[in-house]
Amino acid sequence: MYAITTPEEADIFIESQPVTAIFKAGTCHKTMQGWGNVEKILRERPEIPVGIIKVVEHRPASNRVAERTGIVHHSPQIILFRNGQPLFELNNWDITLENLEPLFSQHLPDVKVEKPQEGGTSNLEPYKRLLDAYLSGAVSEPQFTWTYLNMFREDASLRSQEEFELLNSLFGNPDEHHIHPRAIMQYEQENPQATPLRERVQALRAQLETL
Repeated sequence: MYAITTPEEADIFIESQPVTAIFKAGTCHKTMQGWGNVEKILRERPEIPVGIIKVVEHRPASNRVAERTGIVHHSPQIILFRNGQPLFELNNWDITLENLEPLFSQHLPDVKVEKPQEGGTSNLEPYKRLLDAYLSGAVSEPQFTWTYLNMFREDASLRSQEEFELLNSLFGNPDEHHIHPRAIMQYEQENPQATPLRERVQALRAQLETL
């Protein structure tokens, strides 16, 4: 995940790899839900880099993408590129798994899909990439929190006890054995931790390297 802040960075990123994705992030709930779906699709296709444009802070970068593609700006919005040319786009509430899956399969049949392994996995790379994206500023704190908790909810049962306890330590969880994202977010809001989230993320990122 890469933060795109200028028109020049947008052009460079789109042309940097044969296949790239641009996600335009707003500040509403639609963005968090849309990003959660996009992240899940791309988590299974780690070779596709995604550039994230926070449109409120970096509107010129967003405008540049609209200019070069002819695609009307929306936020949230996902655009997939191949060799610098747009393949498809989805906007707002249309950014769903039901819409994303067939489009990725149709346009990128040659891209390897890495499905989670059942019965246990020690692949922590999706978490490392998400933590890095937050620390670099590519994703906002609300987007990071929502994505992290939903990712953890999906694979918590596949984690070893050590991994579960470590990943579960980032946020205050009133339920020690189950992951309920909305309940955890509400608990965090009502019981703010003394250590800022960024510092907790930095510590967790370092700990993941030791596993």
